[in-house]
Amino acid sequence: MLDIAEMESHAVRMRGANTVHVPGMLQTSEQAMAIFRAAVPALPEHEVALRLALRAERQQVITGDSIVPYVAVIHEAALRMQFGGTEVARDQLEHLLKVSERDNVTVLVVPFTHGAFPGAGQTVVHLEGPVPQLDTVQMDSSHGPTFLDTEGQLAKYRAQLDLLESLALSPEQSRDFVRDISRQL
Repeated sequence: MLDIAEMESHAVRMRGANTVHVPGMLQTSEQAMAIFRAAVPALPEHEVALRLALRAERQQVITGDSIVPYVAVIHEAALRMQFGGTEVARDQLEHLLKVSERDNVTVLVVPFTHGAFPGAGQTVVHLEGPVPQLDTVQMDSSHGPTFLDTEGQLAKYRAQLDLLESLALSPEQSRDFVRDISRQL
C-alpha cells in the first residue's frame, strides 16, 4: 500500500477504470470499511483501521493543497453494488456526486446498456509521472496490487483507458446517471 501512496503522491495525472466498486480515491470511509471487511481471509480490526487511515491520507492527492487531476471511469455495476448496505451505498453515491464537482476530478460512467468493453472486470489505475518513463499502471487483484511499467504494457492500458473514456457518458450525463441510481436506493 505504501508503494501505491508513493506513486500517487508523485503523479501529475491519474486515471482509472473500475467495474466492481467505486475507486478508492473516491470512496467514503464507510464504503471502504465494508470492502475491507469483505476480504478473505478476514482482516483483523487493527488492519482495517490502518487501511482506512491510509486511504484517507491517500485521498489528499485529489482533495488537498497540491491536487492531481483524476479521471475515474466507473461501470454501472460498481455504482449498484451495496457494500455496507443501502444507506452506505446511497451516501457513497452522494459523495461521488459531490467530489465529481471538483475541477480536478472527472467521473465518467459506462452503463450496462453499452455492453462489452475492454478490460471488463479489471481495476486499473494509470499513474502518469512527470515524464512518460515514470508512468505506472497498477492493477488490483485479490492477492494485492500488480505494477506494470514496460512501454508495451503502458501503451496497452493507455489505449484501453482512452477507449473507455470515449465510450462513457459525458461528465454531466454521468452525474445524472449517478443521481438516478441514488434515488432508486
